[in-house]
Amino acid sequence: MILIRSIDRSIDFERARVMEPSVEDARARGETGAVASATTSSSSRVADFFARAETQEASRYQLEEVIGKGSYGVVCAAIDRQTGKRVAIKKVKNAFDHASDATRILREVTLLRHLKHPDIVEVLNILLPPNPRDFNDVFIVFEVMETDLHQVIKANDDLTDEHYQFFLYQLLRGLKYMHSAKVFHRDLKPKNILANSDCKLKLCDFGLARAMSSAPSGPQMIFWTDYVATRWYRAPELCGSFFTKYTPAIDIWGVGCIFAELLRGKPLFPGKNVVKQLEIITDLLGTPTPLQIAKVRNEKARRFLQNMRIKPAVPLSEKFPGVEPKALSLLGRLLSFDPDDRPTAVEALSDPYFEGLADVAREPARRPLPKEAFEWDNRKLSREEVRELLYKEILEYHPQAKAEYENAEQRSGFDYPSGMEEMSRKFESLERGGPERVFQTSKSLPKHALNSYREEAQRFTGGINALGRSDSCKPGASPTAMAADDDEFDLANVVQAMSLDAKDMEDITNDAKALLDEA
Repeated sequence: MILIRSIDRSIDFERARVMEPSVEDARARGETGAVASATTSSSSRVADFFARAETQEASRYQLEEVIGKGSYGVVCAAIDRQTGKRVAIKKVKNAFDHASDATRILREVTLLRHLKHPDIVEVLNILLPPNPRDFNDVFIVFEVMETDLHQVIKANDDLTDEHYQFFLYQLLRGLKYMHSAKVFHRDLKPKNILANSDCKLKLCDFGLARAMSSAPSGPQMIFWTDYVATRWYRAPELCGSFFTKYTPAIDIWGVGCIFAELLRGKPLFPGKNVVKQLEIITDLLGTPTPLQIAKVRNEKARRFLQNMRIKPAVPLSEKFPGVEPKALSLLGRLLSFDPDDRPTAVEALSDPYFEGLADVAREPARRPLPKEAFEWDNRKLSREEVRELLYKEILEYHPQAKAEYENAEQRSGFDYPSGMEEMSRKFESLERGGPERVFQTSKSLPKHALNSYREEAQRFTGGINALGRSDSCKPGASPTAMAADDDEFDLANVVQAMSLDAKDMEDITNDAKALLDEA
């Protein structure tokens, strides 16, 4: 049995099937006319049930404004009418045009379903497509944040030592949890850190992240793509495939670059290309030692470092005048050229810079993610494979649909009620600069309105002649003239908003009688 929940009530298929026994009874009596009438009425109600169900998920969210646009798609702020909370809905249009982009979406939502932590953004819902075969857009509902750390740094030149300390602590606390799950973010930068005015931060954008349990072992680790991470925040080992095995230290370097940007108000290593990036890094940190260079497995990278002119390290106190020594001491550790010299997130949280801020031992960690959750991440996927995998991931937010799918009912060609089409219309309207269009939908009947509804329906059982002049179609009335905010479905409003002939009224009369019998 499929159970579809609306905001304050639930409907199940039993109500859609109430006429089926009467059909069988009519067949047994040989009343073919009654069979046809009962079958038509039952089919009509089932169709109406699905029409209502399709709009419930989309109408759950009231879009407010566009808060972000990019190559990935559009993000709108919205109100979740079910919880009353504000959320962010990301629409990824034509998500499967490129298998690599679709895989990033799959990886992100899969990781975020497993990673539940106050310093990591949460996926609240993903709108359910009608079937796993031919959907192209994806709507992901996140908890909403006011801005990102890039904008905070850009707009605020009066941040204090307390701000720096609290920001860095949250980042490392999130990394401790993430790394304990054997997940590397691999693309840490200010734009991928959401922020609120109360100084709360959350890590986001896990499209390039990787679960260690799904990564190849041994020398193949070197093929973890050098382009990972935006260049300015990219660890040296990612600039030239320096080491055969990448570690969580790549995220620690990213946090160090972000901390430095907080302290000075602008990026620390703004290289225009990989070579320039390495030159800027070594201008500050000095030329790597022979021992560090010997660890480099890539021959070209090793030769590049060996041929680099000898440069001494610049004291961080000269680069960051006025910054307290404890902060600079931790920054120096985070920005060690050799990943083996960088602290883990746990070790960084224990640094004297955070003395008295919190008890590190009480900060949450978790077990490594299950390998089977990411077995697909070791191979190249086709668009069709990604689509099916993403559909299965979406089903994790829709338990009833998941049960149906796993029982093979979905694979028979059945389309599950979906609100994606209506949500697309809402997004398009908002992107054009207009308000969210309100679509009139029929509501399921709350029990407390049963008596008034039966009285209303009784008026129409006498046929079209039972309607008074004031009840007929009013000039200029239209479906949009109906009150979209009414909590109950009013048949009189429908009559006033439609042009009805005798046949239309006869159909309404029959439906009213059937609903009265059903009630």
